[in-house]
Amino acid sequence: MISGVCSAIAQRFNMSRALVRLLTIVGVLFFGWAIPVYVALWIVIPSE
Repeated sequence: MISGVCSAIAQRFNMSRALVRLLTIVGVLFFGWAIPVYVALWIVIPSE
């Protein structure tokens, strides 16, 4: 966990944090689109 982006997304959509993290890893490894999306969300999502 670096910035809590996956946790915030999981909480917002009532999903498992592990599932969101797994989908993020798959997105990074196979598609590459997840890195810029993750960084953008890191900036946009307010910290608690």
